[in-house]
Amino acid sequence: MSRAFLVVMDSVGCGGAPDAANFGDAGANTLSHIGQYCAEIRPNGAIKLPNLDYLGLGAATRLASGDPTPGLTAEPHGLWGAATEVSNGKDTPSGHWELAGLPVPFDWYYFPQTDPCFPPDLVEEVKRLAGTDGILGNRHSSGTLIIEQEAEAHIRTGWPICYTSVDSVFQIAAHEVHFGLDRLIDLCAALAPTLHEIKVGRVIARPFIGEGPWERTANRRDFAIMPPSDTLCDVVQRAGRRVHAIGKIGDIFSMRGIDTKVKGKDAKLMVDLADAVRNMPDGSLTFANFVEFDSVYGHRRDPEGYAAHLEWFDACLPEILDALRPDDIMIFTADHGNDPTWRGTDHTRERVPVLVAGKTGEAGLIAFADVAATICDHLDVPAVGPGSSFL
Repeated sequence: MSRAFLVVMDSVGCGGAPDAANFGDAGANTLSHIGQYCAEIRPNGAIKLPNLDYLGLGAATRLASGDPTPGLTAEPHGLWGAATEVSNGKDTPSGHWELAGLPVPFDWYYFPQTDPCFPPDLVEEVKRLAGTDGILGNRHSSGTLIIEQEAEAHIRTGWPICYTSVDSVFQIAAHEVHFGLDRLIDLCAALAPTLHEIKVGRVIARPFIGEGPWERTANRRDFAIMPPSDTLCDVVQRAGRRVHAIGKIGDIFSMRGIDTKVKGKDAKLMVDLADAVRNMPDGSLTFANFVEFDSVYGHRRDPEGYAAHLEWFDACLPEILDALRPDDIMIFTADHGNDPTWRGTDHTRERVPVLVAGKTGEAGLIAFADVAATICDHLDVPAVGPGSSFL
């Protein structure tokens, strides 16, 4: 019986979204701009992603946007295309839900780009739940940057660091030792229902350690709104198949339709993905997210670090692809863009590549929801959502 592996390279967009201008992102292109950066800046020249490019990464990027793809010029040997999102957001839940067959059926709530940005009643609720006299932050910011700016005051006062972005999110950063990891997780869990009522998509615990410099840990926890209807995970699980989550997938779907999960940093998750390819049973779905493209390099606008992480990821693939069984498919895609050469520190509205190992051909320009439909077709389970299979 066939198996399916859906691997989300978080934020690895390929430009060309037809509505990018509505989000202030006309011209953004994560992959193309990283390739151009490497060709122009690196002493050793072009980016090297032979395995992803063999599957169709460069071809998908050119199809999506028409932009040049220095270093990504291989003739495709996988099934490849580029997907367009319809949900009104460029955030993690919107992208993942739609890839799983559920375009977001409502508008998210976003905090205004003011300083402070949180309403007083929300601040009072955080203070009450945290047992503190105040909060720090209260503005839009990159997570690593606001920790650098507020960590000393956080340790001195014990106040949580609260911040947001252009995404529908409320994030709380706190020191694992001085504030307490369990205390941070409990605070976010208690606060989440209040934020979900007003359609804030996620409350995220962002623990860190150190005494300066500071380091965010792998103990991040997302408290996301429960999907309001079935997703790919639900229909696969209901068919009696095992659904295994790698990375933050369990958090994104609030464990709905998911049997087992593993979490950690990307290096560990690559080992977990290899283990899943070796061990997951017939008929199963493994749904993985590799977040550090986005969280470590995209938001910090670090094109060299982003390129190096792409090259690390690509170099890990031969062993994993070679271990696939003859009837398996592994789909590589993304949930949005985060162009590290772009202005600001936020996600960018882009199409995303869709690369299928185990099949060949050109899927063309497709919808995010077509990914779910294709996996349902491959696993021979009932279809979910508005998509169509491209197999």
